[in-house]
Amino acid sequence: MSRTDVGGQAALGRMPGRTFRLTRFFSLTSVTGLVLVTIGLIWVFQVVTLRLMVEHESRANADLTRAFANTVWRNYSGYIADSRGRSRETLLADPAVQRLRADVVGKMGGLRIAKVKIYNIDGVTVFSTDERQIGEVKADNAGFVRARRGEIASAITFRDQFDTFEGVVSGRNLIYSYIPVRAEPDSPVEGVFEVYSDVTDLIAEQKRARLQIAGLLVGALAALYLFLLVVVRRADRVIARHEVERSAHEAEIHHQARHDPLTGLPNRMSFSPRLTEAVAQARASAVPGALLFIDLDHFKDVNDSIGHDAGDRLLKAVAERIRRCLRSHDVLFRMGGDEFTAILPRVASPDHAAYAARRINQTVAAPFHIDGTEVRVGATIGIAVFPDDGESPEDLLRNADAAMYTCKACGRGSHAFYQASMNARAAERQQLEAELRQALATQQFRLHYQPRVDALTRRVVGVEALLRWEHPAKGLLLPANFLPTLDGMALITEVGEWVLRTAAAQLREWHDRGLGHLHLSVNVSGRQFQHVQFAQMVSAVLRDTQVPPGCIELELTESLLIPEPDTVCRTLEDLRALGVRLAIDDFGAGISSIERLRTLPVHILKIDRILTAEVGNSDRDRAIAAAIASLGRALGITVVVEAVETDGQARFFTDIGCGELQGYLFSQPLPADQIEAFCSSRA
Repeated sequence: MSRTDVGGQAALGRMPGRTFRLTRFFSLTSVTGLVLVTIGLIWVFQVVTLRLMVEHESRANADLTRAFANTVWRNYSGYIADSRGRSRETLLADPAVQRLRADVVGKMGGLRIAKVKIYNIDGVTVFSTDERQIGEVKADNAGFVRARRGEIASAITFRDQFDTFEGVVSGRNLIYSYIPVRAEPDSPVEGVFEVYSDVTDLIAEQKRARLQIAGLLVGALAALYLFLLVVVRRADRVIARHEVERSAHEAEIHHQARHDPLTGLPNRMSFSPRLTEAVAQARASAVPGALLFIDLDHFKDVNDSIGHDAGDRLLKAVAERIRRCLRSHDVLFRMGGDEFTAILPRVASPDHAAYAARRINQTVAAPFHIDGTEVRVGATIGIAVFPDDGESPEDLLRNADAAMYTCKACGRGSHAFYQASMNARAAERQQLEAELRQALATQQFRLHYQPRVDALTRRVVGVEALLRWEHPAKGLLLPANFLPTLDGMALITEVGEWVLRTAAAQLREWHDRGLGHLHLSVNVSGRQFQHVQFAQMVSAVLRDTQVPPGCIELELTESLLIPEPDTVCRTLEDLRALGVRLAIDDFGAGISSIERLRTLPVHILKIDRILTAEVGNSDRDRAIAAAIASLGRALGITVVVEAVETDGQARFFTDIGCGELQGYLFSQPLPADQIEAFCSSRA
């Protein structure tokens, strides 16, 4: 890492370590789950088996009662019926009680029946194997009440001591059933039997079965747990490895998000936190700092001449030179394009910032050798001192930017300190940029069209779309008033698409009205042409408007095509495939290359207006114009002359073989409705 990256890295946080472990989580949750599942299943097993046991004993007791009623009940129905209202003593003295006891013992002996009680319809105990209970009233007992209604009521209970046929027993589990007794199945209830079944041994067996099932269940679940534990531990190792890779990847992404991929310098995202920290330190220590806004001079021209790949290498070389001019605790940032900033956290006086700026100016101004070619750029630097010139990163950046623009206007390759008056120009520029964005959003842009005529017949053969701005306060503005600012904004691509789409839709409308011979010329800015999706945008416009591709001309300047980087080649090939026509605008104003005309898919050359104006006064310019016209004929390229204002100019260019003429001699740019009438009259 370079020394100037240290400060930028200070703002970066460390990636958090991995704390989650799948094996530990699985072990804790699985053991807890296994215990809960085992307990739950055993509890369910116990509840279900007890319920089934109660239901079984209830049916058995009911069958036993039914059998008793069928064989014995009739012998005692009179005793039961007469028992109503009798005292306990008279009931005990009745011989029927002893006979009934003998029959009950004889019928139910050897079974699991521990006790039998018989109630009359009033709930009075008229018989019990425990004679002490004869005469008791159970009319309010819930089981008795249900049995008297004809239902069977059973439940399980535990008794520490209990009187049975054989005597008193202890620690017994019993199921008792209240069973209605009828002489016939459909007859009214005549009494109620209460039968106690001893299920102590059954419950003991059930408990042993539960323990066996629990053991098998625990063994099976433990085996499953061990198998899954092996799988999870392996998965945990895989996840841990992926986590390490992910953390490293996130750290790389975090670094890339805060650093410029070309130069490796901290980028705009790192800039604000670092400058905020530096301002706070300057305020606390009362030692000022400085912000340098560095803009390269003529970089775009050099980039266009040597290509983008070489331009990238030039930027890396420039960044390295600037870095060497700074101290170890200074931080250099690439803000984008050919703009850099440098934070100087502590400067003894503004002169030290000026000294650093002069070193940068001198170092960057020295020649660079890129791919064997010597190239030169310069640097213009604006300086803002903090905290005096601003305390927020936004204010300091704006003020340093204003100082840089003021310095650039006065002469490049130098530096200037911020002064409050510098913000006026920057504010005007920002205001214009804001108004341009608003203009596109609220449809303030307009298109006027200037006709192009055939040089021989003077018949209108095409129109050039020209942008106008219907400013809400200033009226109709020509491009000279806003296009230089618009060209420097990303908004130019959106405006360019609007121009092409609007003009193409208008051409489609003119074709539908009978002006099918017209073709349309649209200017393309450098930023728009270099956009990676420019050809796709043109294709979408052609598809949406249904305009024949051969009727669309895209006007490009020579600087966009010379030299020809890979991206330009691809774009030109894509446009050639679409079938649109390409025109080189202002031909003759730059360094023109005949070899490039031979290889590029150019259909039209537009002679620069400077030549048009001078052909009447200069033999040299007339010779150049004639040479261009001859070159166009030889290469099969139509030569168009713009800014034709006199009959003499028109005759000269017609005589030397130019194909089309355009200028105020024929018509000034007009709105769409007026140009349609003009074209119809010259068709």
